[in-house]
Amino acid sequence: MDLGAYMAESIRNILATAYLNVLGNPREARFVAKMQRTISNAERRRKAYLEKEGVAVPPFLIASIATTCNLQCKGCYARKNGIAGDTPTKETLTPDQWGTIFREAAELGISFCLLAGGEPLTQCSILEAAAATSDIIFPVFTNGTMIGAVYTEFFKRNLNLIPVISLEGEMAATDERRGNGVFQRALLSMEMLHKEKLFFGTSITVTTENYREVTSEAFLSHLAELGCRLVFYVEYVPFDETSAHLAFRDEHVAEMEQIVEQRREQYKGMIFLSFPGDEKALDGCMAAGRGFFHIGPDGSAEPCPFSPYSDTNAAHDGLRASLASPLFLKIRTARALGWEHTGGCTLYEHRDEVEALLQNKQ
Repeated sequence: MDLGAYMAESIRNILATAYLNVLGNPREARFVAKMQRTISNAERRRKAYLEKEGVAVPPFLIASIATTCNLQCKGCYARKNGIAGDTPTKETLTPDQWGTIFREAAELGISFCLLAGGEPLTQCSILEAAAATSDIIFPVFTNGTMIGAVYTEFFKRNLNLIPVISLEGEMAATDERRGNGVFQRALLSMEMLHKEKLFFGTSITVTTENYREVTSEAFLSHLAELGCRLVFYVEYVPFDETSAHLAFRDEHVAEMEQIVEQRREQYKGMIFLSFPGDEKALDGCMAAGRGFFHIGPDGSAEPCPFSPYSDTNAAHDGLRASLASPLFLKIRTARALGWEHTGGCTLYEHRDEVEALLQNKQ
């Protein structure tokens, strides 16, 4: 499989669906039409860089821009690995440093930069720096509780920032993990965004216990009524043996892919994305720069948000050096991206091997 061609075609399909979804909104339609041209130019820049430097530029980047959060969600990976807490736990980059990273990403042809945390809406200045980089689309993964009149107007002014509100399912499941009242507050945010005819989505962590509910017609029809146009499914990553039963196995991945394909046919007005999805069909994990990589709050260039190991810093060394990271190269050369795993994240399950690569033990 030509991975570059596959991902480029996938991006074109996403934008084509997005365009159909916003035809009734001239402002959004003009923006999506512009981004279709921008994404095509980005694809050409990635190809040119590969031919010139011999380094493949992924179309996706994940940036954890916040180290604080206003919620205490159960099983939060960002809190567990030290990215986020009630008070800053790491050195963090300035908005200017992030702005430099975003601009270089655009120059290299990166098309999408997913903003995460912590809670990214606690970092308004960094979001402003992202908004100024108009050649990149920034999905903003938020718990939705901080969206009010100010942020609604902000998203209205900056259409390249797309709010993606996290849910666990309906009220019972969401509030059980995120806290009482969070589900209703998230729905209120969706109603505000929908009233302004803004394009927004939701992010849902899928487990062996909830995947049928969150892919059900009843649940998705509810989201569609709220105006949600993007559904991002993220496979659960177990942090210890007590929660390993929640992680997908091969049969769950196959069933999930089949269900999502059916929902794409049923809900033409919605975009469905899965992470990591069917890695076997893509010849392995997409991390370490193969399809995406992660930048931590301190600028550390890491293979994946669930694999916090780094030997380069995007703020100090630049994105070009980060993409040519010796660790990234070792992971790909060792064919670590094809390691067997039970679900969620290959590199998290094989973290001992990744750490050994970092320490030059393999």
